[in-house]
Amino acid sequence: MTEIPSEFRAYVVEHDAGVAPGVRTVATSDLGDAGVLVRVEWSSLNFKDALASKPDGKVARKSPMALGIDLAGSVVASDDARFAVGDAVLAHGYDIGVNHHGGLAGLARIPGDWIVPLPAGLSARQAMTLGTAGLTAGLSVHALERHGLQAGDGPVLVTGATGGVGSSAVAILAARGYEVHASTGKADAADWLRSLGAAQVVERAEVEAQAEKPLSKQVWAAGVDSVGGTTLAGALAATRYLGAVAASGLTGGTSLKTTVLPFILRGVSLLGIDSVLCPMETRAAVWAKLADEYRPRDIEALVGAELDLDGVQGGLETILAGGARGRFLVKTA
Repeated sequence: MTEIPSEFRAYVVEHDAGVAPGVRTVATSDLGDAGVLVRVEWSSLNFKDALASKPDGKVARKSPMALGIDLAGSVVASDDARFAVGDAVLAHGYDIGVNHHGGLAGLARIPGDWIVPLPAGLSARQAMTLGTAGLTAGLSVHALERHGLQAGDGPVLVTGATGGVGSSAVAILAARGYEVHASTGKADAADWLRSLGAAQVVERAEVEAQAEKPLSKQVWAAGVDSVGGTTLAGALAATRYLGAVAASGLTGGTSLKTTVLPFILRGVSLLGIDSVLCPMETRAAVWAKLADEYRPRDIEALVGAELDLDGVQGGLETILAGGARGRFLVKTA
């Protein structure tokens, strides 16, 4: 029988009390007694976590709360017949780290309906190297391929390519045999993006310039956009006839200044990607792909930083300042 500790460490926010976020000791009893208790081994940092750490970030809805929108580890107690003690699992999305204690913690109690068995071929560390960002990238590629995209159709644009979703998308698409054009505003990241599989690195300003006209030159067969705003408008304006752009981000703003022309004159499709409430059937299927045909050639190359709980604050500040490159892993155990 696995011994369950009476307390654990977690990165906690308590915005309603005006207390600065930080690492605290939390009683295991604070997690309640319903659901699957997971010993968290790895988590990661995402832009959503960074917003949740801010009182004005409009993300965190529970206080106090352990942050962390994703996690991977092993089951130590379960009231769900689908999960037994010792099972390797991962979880992300739903209310985790938003209105439910999250993965930046030694323990997490998660409803069974929110849990994905860890796919064979992925360790807990590798699963969180991909994490929510990798799953979002995988969902984007899955949607584009369901739309009809195939390797050989032409270059695929990936915006925000140094971020978690963008870098994962570059690596996944390259592993699938696509010609990847990686867009970034960080000139010093070009060599790293090429190491992930990018065939060409495109200045962010070049993509944004495509939005100056309702329709610009047809450049990309498809796109994976994790930025939004003017970048997304530029991607749409330069997507080829009957192409598609899978959009999941808003770091460039929530407004989209475009026209109907890409849609009605070129038949371009805008595919919305959501990893939070994605149906479990699709979620599990794409995770299986991430362990197999979507698996990056070198998962470890996606790691931008490896932190422990005490390093979370600095990592979140780096993300908010726009200085992140790749995935920020957090070892919680």
